[in-house]
Amino acid sequence: MQKKKLSQNATQNDVAAFLREVAATPVVKPHGQKGRLIFALDATASREPTWREACLIQSEMFEQTDSLGGLAVQLCYYRGFHEFETSPWFTESAKLQARMAQVSCLGGHTQIHRVLKHALSEAKTKPVNALVFVGDCLEEPLDSLCHVAGQLGIRNVPVFLFHEGYDRSARLGFEQIARLTNGACCTFDAASAQQLRDLLAAVAVYAAGGTSALQDFSKAKGEVVRRLTRQLNGT
Repeated sequence: MQKKKLSQNATQNDVAAFLREVAATPVVKPHGQKGRLIFALDATASREPTWREACLIQSEMFEQTDSLGGLAVQLCYYRGFHEFETSPWFTESAKLQARMAQVSCLGGHTQIHRVLKHALSEAKTKPVNALVFVGDCLEEPLDSLCHVAGQLGIRNVPVFLFHEGYDRSARLGFEQIARLTNGACCTFDAASAQQLRDLLAAVAVYAAGGTSALQDFSKAKGEVVRRLTRQLNGT
């Protein structure tokens, strides 16, 4: 199967805007506790070409948060006919990667509503600092999604959505979810795997250490991220 190409839609301005929104999001995490991040993915057939890429990219989230007290990540995915799975909370990259390696993509409709409801349920038990969602389409009524998104916003659970591909209706829906949760939405494609890696790591750093940690993380990255950091600072 031919590998998807990440489009030119993931422009520098788009990424800069995404990082600005991440930096502006207040973090709610008791001092001394690990940040908690739900890593949710669409595992339907259309995402098969980039699933393995996601398996590799996730390790960056852990590597960048060790010095900030660490990160606990829960994998959440849907596929097939109403199949929806969640994992235990992982604090080690290798364990999360091993769990993801067991998953194969299977045709089916999106179940983003279940992702949001699950995050809301987890947040009622113990604070969730961020929900990351990676997907390429949206096949559900937007009103019901926005209703749950609003509840997540009230509970200070920002949703950071990474939109793969060119589906305009999905992009508009993802942007509304991000807005209601005080999160952010960014487009990516296969040509910008490193860019996606940096953005996922940025959200993880934010979840573990807040805005100041995100600023420090950006300074330590390459020139592209440093340019984005200067935009964040308005310079």
